[in-house]
Amino acid sequence: MSYTSRPRGLSFTLAAVLAVFLLLLAAPGAQAQGKRKVIQFTGIVASGDSLLGVPGATVYVPKAGRGTATNIYGYFSMAVLAGDSIVIRSLGYANEVVKIPADYQRTSYSVVVSLREDATVLPEVRVFPYATEREFKAAFLAMAIPSESRTPGADALNEQTMRRIFNTLPMSSTAAYRQTMGLQQQNYQARMGLGQSLQANNPLTNPFSWLKFVQQVKSGEFKKKEGVDY
Repeated sequence: MSYTSRPRGLSFTLAAVLAVFLLLLAAPGAQAQGKRKVIQFTGIVASGDSLLGVPGATVYVPKAGRGTATNIYGYFSMAVLAGDSIVIRSLGYANEVVKIPADYQRTSYSVVVSLREDATVLPEVRVFPYATEREFKAAFLAMAIPSESRTPGADALNEQTMRRIFNTLPMSSTAAYRQTMGLQQQNYQARMGLGQSLQANNPLTNPFSWLKFVQQVKSGEFKKKEGVDY
């Protein structure tokens, strides 16, 4: 009986090449299974059942550290991956979680999220400049209140100071503007005969004053009366 012997080195080399070839064929399939699909996640965040948009609400993926915020109408849009859990939160509302299915095949996912009000009343916080409330009360009761004459405001508002300020304070721009406009209006009325003028104020040049004087003379108002010392 005869045997045909093969070199062991050749058999090992063929087995290694075959194993590497099988790994190369399986690698794309494994990589495709581990890669998640990118999805455009859009929606509106509303307040309860009113469907009024909640502006400034945060929409983020905690594990990935990415997110966005709603606009003034409560609308948002961001890219997520299949299988992500998105947390939606806003001040004064309870958090909402939206989970994208891991086997989701479409390229977009839209939702309308209604947030429930969750008003939390925080406890009162009292801040004192002392370690304890007792020390603050003791310091407050021991505080010396200045008298009115010692206050800077009372000294600055006395009569002498106010009169000096009134006499020396220059005219402001607003006051100068008002004075100029008043003088212009007065001059215009004087030219149109509607206002006061030097001729109207002088009784010697005012015909109405002369007419009144003549009427007084005719009526005898300037006659000397008995018992009256002019």
